[in-house]
Amino acid sequence: MRCLLLLAALTICAPAAAQTLALNAARAAGTVGERYDGYLGMAAPAPANVRSQVAAINIQRRALYSRLAAAKGASPQDVGVTAGCQLLARVAPGDAYLWPDGKWRRRAPGQSSPVPDYCR
Repeated sequence: MRCLLLLAALTICAPAAAQTLALNAARAAGTVGERYDGYLGMAAPAPANVRSQVAAINIQRRALYSRLAAAKGASPQDVGVTAGCQLLARVAPGDAYLWPDGKWRRRAPGQSSPVPDYCR
C-alpha cells in the first residue's frame, strides 16, 4: 500500500497496485482532483472503479478529520479545509483542483501551487 502523509504524522493509505494505477491515470487526465475542503472530487465523469476509489479515500479522510477535530477541539470541516491547503500545495502541473469558488481548474506548467489566500 502507498500512504500519503497528511497533517503531521498521520497517514491515509491509498489503494494498491491496479487500483492506484487507475486513480493516478484519472488524476493525470484531469478527471479526479483535490478539492479545497480536503477531499478528492470528480472534475469529469469517470468509470465506476475510479468513483469507488475516490469515495473510499474520502471516507478515510473524513474519519481522519473527525479524529483530529475531536483531539483539537475543532470542527471536522475546519480540519478538512486545513488539510485542503496542504493538499492543494502539492497539486502537480496538469492536475485538476477545485477552487473555493466551486470551479474546477487545472494547474498550468509554470503556475505556482494553487493555494487560497486563507491558507497563508
